[in-house]
Amino acid sequence: MVREWDPRTASSAEIGSLLDTLNAVLAADLPEDPLWQDASLREYQSETMPGERRISWIAEEEPGPDGAPGRLLGHTNVLLLGDIGVVELFVHPSLRRTGLARQMLTKAVRRAYDEGFSSIGVEVVGGTPAVAFYESLGFEREYVETRSVLKLSTVDWMALGEMAGSISNGYRVEFFPGGPGDDLIEAYAVAKSAMRDIDDGDLDLRPSSYDPQRLRESLACLHRRGMKPYIVLAIHERTGAVAGLTEVVVPAQHPTRADQYDTIVVPDHRGYGIDRAIKARMLFELRSAEPDLAEVQTWNALDNEPMLKVNAELGFQPDREWYEYGADVAELLHRLDPKT
Repeated sequence: MVREWDPRTASSAEIGSLLDTLNAVLAADLPEDPLWQDASLREYQSETMPGERRISWIAEEEPGPDGAPGRLLGHTNVLLLGDIGVVELFVHPSLRRTGLARQMLTKAVRRAYDEGFSSIGVEVVGGTPAVAFYESLGFEREYVETRSVLKLSTVDWMALGEMAGSISNGYRVEFFPGGPGDDLIEAYAVAKSAMRDIDDGDLDLRPSSYDPQRLRESLACLHRRGMKPYIVLAIHERTGAVAGLTEVVVPAQHPTRADQYDTIVVPDHRGYGIDRAIKARMLFELRSAEPDLAEVQTWNALDNEPMLKVNAELGFQPDREWYEYGADVAELLHRLDPKT
């Protein structure tokens, strides 16, 4: 049985069953990844940025003879943002190739169509059955990233200290747990906007924020979802401009593995060792701020050779390819439901 579902009002049993199914999928597809925990899982599923909406559906077993609710065996949601809908979908490995994933995807695509969206995207992990599933439905691969993982137990901290201090004179590096204060938000936004107009093929399924108020809202949303942001900024001392930044988020849902978000060096400040220094400083700060943290994962485009080189020097190891797929909503809905 597939039905629309609101995580804000879902029972604790439903949230727990969602977690069980998600971890079964992780165990099957990404066995090296840490399993998720139930900390702030409800908030992770329900909180969105202003102007965005997330609509969810679940697939569940029929209630038992005693009236006990059935297990939750599948979940999908569509995040409606900007001019694109972004789909997330998983079903229990025991129910793959039964048509359930197709049935659930049809719900999400139909809603995107009804809401007036013309394009839809999905992020897919390479080497998993999801690749063939989406390609069979006509999704086109638009963008490829490599995920790399750093195990903190392998870090050469002495060498890392040298990297952290390798920035040129005229810059200082500062650490901001939770995010920078209002005195730096505008300069922080200006630095992020330096990358806004680069067309690298990314479908922008995880869009960045480029203006001060949107950045404040983004940081607040992360906190509400149970995700602690840590920011390191390189400040140009003569002008006070943010010359470079790197962002890491530690999710309550998998607190032993952090997610690397944007790392940016403003073009006018490249060539001064900023990228290496700020990422090395971040790792030192995380070791103190998050003593239970064991790994950091990051994603980079295959042609981003400078950042791939920096990550290799820090000890990151390539792990998986990550794909972004896109499809026309009307065409996809017709393939899923020819009667439409």
